[in-house]
Amino acid sequence: MALKIRRKYNFWLLFIVVLVIVFFWQRVWVVYLYQQARGGLDVAFNTRPLEEVLKDKNVADSLKKRILLIGEIKRFAIDSLGLQDNPKVYQTLYDQQGRPLVYLLTVAERYKMEAVMFNFPLIGNFTYKGFFDSTAAYHEENIWKLQGYDTEMGQGAAYSTLGWLPEPILSSMLYYSDGKLASLIIHEMTHGTIFVKDDHETSENLANFIGDYGAKRFLIYKYGKESPQFQKKNQSKEVRDKYIKHLNRGTLKLDSLYKTFEGKKLSDIRKDSLKYALIEEIEISQDTIFKNSTALPKPKIDRKDLPNNAYFIGFKTYNSKQNEFELIFQKQYKGNFEHFLKSMQKKYNQ
Repeated sequence: MALKIRRKYNFWLLFIVVLVIVFFWQRVWVVYLYQQARGGLDVAFNTRPLEEVLKDKNVADSLKKRILLIGEIKRFAIDSLGLQDNPKVYQTLYDQQGRPLVYLLTVAERYKMEAVMFNFPLIGNFTYKGFFDSTAAYHEENIWKLQGYDTEMGQGAAYSTLGWLPEPILSSMLYYSDGKLASLIIHEMTHGTIFVKDDHETSENLANFIGDYGAKRFLIYKYGKESPQFQKKNQSKEVRDKYIKHLNRGTLKLDSLYKTFEGKKLSDIRKDSLKYALIEEIEISQDTIFKNSTALPKPKIDRKDLPNNAYFIGFKTYNSKQNEFELIFQKQYKGNFEHFLKSMQKKYNQ
């Protein structure tokens, strides 16, 4: 009996020692995962079932219509596009109370068009790191800045667990236009249908392409091709496509500039001067894209606070390959979305 007790004691002692070693060895990740788990639980325990929200007399009818529209978009994505039906997605509502839910930190080399990759167990590498806690997010951003990296802090438009856990409708979604809302819902459902491991850029570009394609089909289905909703989405996409090409060209120019720095004894002051002169030129030259457009608001340019490499890399992550997927869809699959989707699933879901 005493021997059994001693073995049990030794087992738990060893277990505790291992936990302590892991904590100090990977303290940063342990703290981060704890914060993420706490944030995720806060979302999980503070959502309301849609049935309850739709019956609530204190919720405006206009918002209830938006909730029902999300249901229509989801059903269309399943029935007409063939995306995966996940009953855990968009069955609840989370009230953000006017605050961002998730903060997304992108970090890049100062004189290279190269992202710092964040490796997460099981799900792979990402070009950004998400935080529920804004204090923790900006604290980590400052750590990277002090090490000389470029950083960019963004906000998540949706709460995604790649379909593994329940994903609520965020209250901010209810104020999006029909086209933007459809694109977002279909984009997130694509992540739950096609999982591209360790290639975040391909994953996001594919989801963006399918999101835009699916949104246009949904708007035609619901409102018709001549409807204001479809026309607005179509015009926005035309301007957006020009903007994407412009920034992608700008990214390539910056990459070429940084390569000229190699092997030269230039001071950081000189490098920054050349870098931000080109970035300012890229920003100012986008005026022609938005000059006569009412479909999308013209981005504001602040010469005292120009974007940096992290901004361009973040943009590239979501937009660098959309034209590639468009060409594959049209030329290889002749516009047959069912065949295209099945092919992408077979290629990436391994």
